[in-house]
Amino acid sequence: MGTVSSGIGFLSQFFASDSAASTHQFCCFSANSSPLHVNFSRSAAGCLVKRGSLLSTRVSVSTTGNAKIDGIDDQLSLSSDEIKPSRKSADWKAARTYSERGLIYEGKVEGFNGGGLLIRFYSLVGFLPFPQMSPYHSCKESRKTIQEIARDLTGSVLSVKVIQADEDRRRLIFSEKEASWLKYSNKINVGDIYQARVGSVEDYGAFVHLRFPDGSYHLTGLVHVSEVSWDLVHDVRDILTEGDEVRVKIINIYREKSRITLSIKQLEEDPLLETLDKVIHKDASVNTNSLDSNGSSVIDPLPGLETIIEELLQEDGIYDILITRQGFEKRVVSQDLQLWLSNAPATGDQFTLLARAGRQVQEIQLTTSLDQEGIKRALQRVLERVP
Repeated sequence: MGTVSSGIGFLSQFFASDSAASTHQFCCFSANSSPLHVNFSRSAAGCLVKRGSLLSTRVSVSTTGNAKIDGIDDQLSLSSDEIKPSRKSADWKAARTYSERGLIYEGKVEGFNGGGLLIRFYSLVGFLPFPQMSPYHSCKESRKTIQEIARDLTGSVLSVKVIQADEDRRRLIFSEKEASWLKYSNKINVGDIYQARVGSVEDYGAFVHLRFPDGSYHLTGLVHVSEVSWDLVHDVRDILTEGDEVRVKIINIYREKSRITLSIKQLEEDPLLETLDKVIHKDASVNTNSLDSNGSSVIDPLPGLETIIEELLQEDGIYDILITRQGFEKRVVSQDLQLWLSNAPATGDQFTLLARAGRQVQEIQLTTSLDQEGIKRALQRVLERVP
């Protein structure tokens, strides 16, 4: 069903992306000089990273087994300043390869700071900003703060994707969200319906986490403000709150951008239906107004509608316009005057429109030789002329 709003242009849905990766500067540092595969662990002191400085961490190097960072090793100890440049360059090259090929890396969480997690990548340590973490963690531990979640994750291994590997700027950034997208995006399709949990709520809509059959939340999509409710929404926060459980329908998937758009209202019946009988509830009043001098019922046009009717009668192909019925709904969609074109086929040369303002709805009968598209174009021309 087409929708025309008086004095207001057609609404076009836009998509605003969620929080971008943090741009905290993070210095990657090496912790091993051996070119062979070595596993690392770090003492509590070694996990503390100060912005703008490097810790002079002591490491143990083993060519056959795991290497432990326990302060001082009884075999061979090197400071971060003594690590071979060839090893670091090789690992930066590996990071760039992961980034360019979109590969998933299993990285150990070495620690965290105020902005995110510190992830081990061979001899380097990179940064996973909190906004780039999977919704899995916050939904599983909804009562914990992000700092508490980060503390619990220290020492664990996460699946991440390298989204920035800049050796010159010493910046290695990871995204767990992007890794989750690679794992789970092939399981979703437009039209799918999911149970979901509301994450952050913004002026333009709400970010909602999708619950998968395993019971966990792996992907996040946006419910734009225009898809929250059929009712007029002034502030999304009046309807949705972080943590709310909702049902959503996938209406678009932008695979190249790793984005999903969702709708809540499309799982409800559209109240803007084709005839007055469907729009007005059964217990609502219909057509009980004053009478004219001939005893016929008179319906006063909604504010602003009379001017639109006069302009429509100036359009070629429209011969007569009559307000036939009216009623009152239980809820307010908009105080502004709005017109809807009926999808129902015309009866002879009779075509039906609906006008609404606030709770009041009026049915309008057009006598016209125009088809539906012709009437739509006539309405658009009229609305451009009417202030």
